[in-house]
Amino acid sequence: MPKVSVLIITYNQAKFIRQAIDSVLMQQTNFPIEILVGDDFSKDGTREIIQEYEREHPGLVKGVLHPRNMGKNGGINFLETLKRAEGEYYALIDGDDYLTDPLKLQKQVDMLDAHPDYSMVFHNALITYEDGSPSEILNGSDMKSYYTIEDLIGDKEIWFMATSSTMYRNTIKEYPAWFRESVSGDIPRLILKAKMGKIGYIPDVMSVYRKNKNGTSFTDNEADAVYLKNRIDMYDNINRELEYRYDRVMKKNIARYYRMMMNSKQYRDSYLAKLRLTAKYYSLARPSWEDLKTVIYDHLTPPAIQRAYGVIAIGLHRILNN
Repeated sequence: MPKVSVLIITYNQAKFIRQAIDSVLMQQTNFPIEILVGDDFSKDGTREIIQEYEREHPGLVKGVLHPRNMGKNGGINFLETLKRAEGEYYALIDGDDYLTDPLKLQKQVDMLDAHPDYSMVFHNALITYEDGSPSEILNGSDMKSYYTIEDLIGDKEIWFMATSSTMYRNTIKEYPAWFRESVSGDIPRLILKAKMGKIGYIPDVMSVYRKNKNGTSFTDNEADAVYLKNRIDMYDNINRELEYRYDRVMKKNIARYYRMMMNSKQYRDSYLAKLRLTAKYYSLARPSWEDLKTVIYDHLTPPAIQRAYGVIAIGLHRILNN
């Protein structure tokens, strides 16, 4: 029986999947592991590479090869792959990421074994960019030794854990129905785990989070009202899951997405839609008058009036400064 199930979640990542699997195979542990590679019906040869590794490492590398794309940005792929996990703990890796420290799994298991009150553990990671931008370390020296659910709740989206850095106790046997609807699996998963205990932190940089055009971070489109509505629904569900204990701050977070929706391709040219979105934004965020004036000017003021306002403002500025 494996102590740790390593879940590699992939879709059309033939360019990267070998490095992801190899980085797990190099792990040095004093316990058995299994490697479950969940493929979301790739069409670029990823599936054939997984099957090659299955043949080379029978019983260790196991492909979870879905008969169709499961949708939800890989979220259902994760859930269906997790159902096969036999380990007491599971580590999660996206198919374009990879591990860099051969003791990563051992260090995380040691921490979870030593801290039964921890529901999960994560470590620092290196972010690299396919476009050649400079790499950067995700977390600085100001990190705490552990985190609680309060650290994950804010009036903006909070993110400081790379997927490839996380290891969880395999204790949630059935995720709530609303979880399956979110296109962002990391945020609700972290909330659900934080409800169950502290989140330990290891400062060692032990994996790479690769940002590339095929990664999920590049499919999130903030100019798309459908994506933004999914985000709103996700935070509404999280708010309900937490029994509205953080209602005020959660509403401010949700309000941000209504404001972004005014610039979405579906609504940017609809005055009535933006009027409704402004009302929703105001009811949730309770913004200052200055902030509300900015929203009204940017989204509800006709362009001709904006231009006239600009001319008047420039004229007043010149008069006052002469």
